[in-house]
Amino acid sequence: MNKNLLAVNTIGDTDNDENRIYYENSPDYLKVSLAAAMTLGFVPGMFYRNACLHCVNVLLTYDDGCRANCAYCGLQKSREGAYNEKSFIRVEWPVFKTDDIIDLTLKKKEIIHRICISMITHERAKEDTFNILTRFSSELHCPVSILMTPTILKHEDIDKFKEYGANMVTVALDAATPELFDEFRGRGVNGPHRWEKYNDILNYSVSVLGKNRVGCHLVVGLGETEKEMIYRIQAVRDKGARSHLFSFYQEKGSKLENHPQCPAGQFRRVQVARHIIDYDMGRAEDFVFGEGGKVVDFGIPFKNVAEIIERGTAFQTTGCPGKTEVSACNRPFGDSSPRNIRSFPFELNAADIARVRRELLEYE
Repeated sequence: MNKNLLAVNTIGDTDNDENRIYYENSPDYLKVSLAAAMTLGFVPGMFYRNACLHCVNVLLTYDDGCRANCAYCGLQKSREGAYNEKSFIRVEWPVFKTDDIIDLTLKKKEIIHRICISMITHERAKEDTFNILTRFSSELHCPVSILMTPTILKHEDIDKFKEYGANMVTVALDAATPELFDEFRGRGVNGPHRWEKYNDILNYSVSVLGKNRVGCHLVVGLGETEKEMIYRIQAVRDKGARSHLFSFYQEKGSKLENHPQCPAGQFRRVQVARHIIDYDMGRAEDFVFGEGGKVVDFGIPFKNVAEIIERGTAFQTTGCPGKTEVSACNRPFGDSSPRNIRSFPFELNAADIARVRRELLEYE
């Protein structure tokens, strides 16, 4: 990558935290997803099939990086390399001045419908998020979301997020079961995250921001069955939140770099199930599951399932909404190659619908 695009972070001459010199760190600087950097014009590039990003995703940055060690994450502390050289979701996240991000976002009002601040596990992240949120909510034209790190938050921090202008918050639970969470994010990788803490913050966030104003990230393919994931989606919905789905996609250099991506059929059936549950068309306990916990009946009339498939919305990227109910955070090709799209960042065409219809019937 062109190093001129990066704000290179430098550590002082001493390892003493009290004397350490911080240079291009948050809140004055932020990492920006490659898709957002392209959309804002920081870097050149084109999206496959003219996909258009509608949410600017920014990530807090510190020269000593994230304290967590999630097995599938490119930012995990045990991964080799300097923090600012690590990929995240398989792409580089260049660093830019917060002032410049605000300026360019305002110049893209017709495209950008939302901006999202992603926290990392770091002792400075909470206060810096308050700072950035205050600026974004007062200076930008679009609503602001927070992708929170529950491990470093208290209930009163959620109150502050709302007070300072966030209209949605999200918890990246990721794993469908407490056992998988602990294996890949907690004790199994010597990480700081705990299932109970994440669910506590998720519950409290709904009580503060209200129904449908809280999201929960879930990653399909970490080792759970379709039934386990669908019952987790139902549990999230029963809290008043909605699930944002990702298909697991290996990050080179992470502990799960050799873990296979789930079969397309598995992800498609979970996508349909999420759509049914999150829009209150049916419940998980009405589904019928066959061998290995695979869905064989969605618990609603077949004609309604056929209508969901034909509309195609269920297979588009799920996330915080923008000007419409469809996700503004459409993360082009964030969980698959453009040659094998899992979450579509645009409306599906007839060929796409035909493909997902075939994949729904694949049982491996």
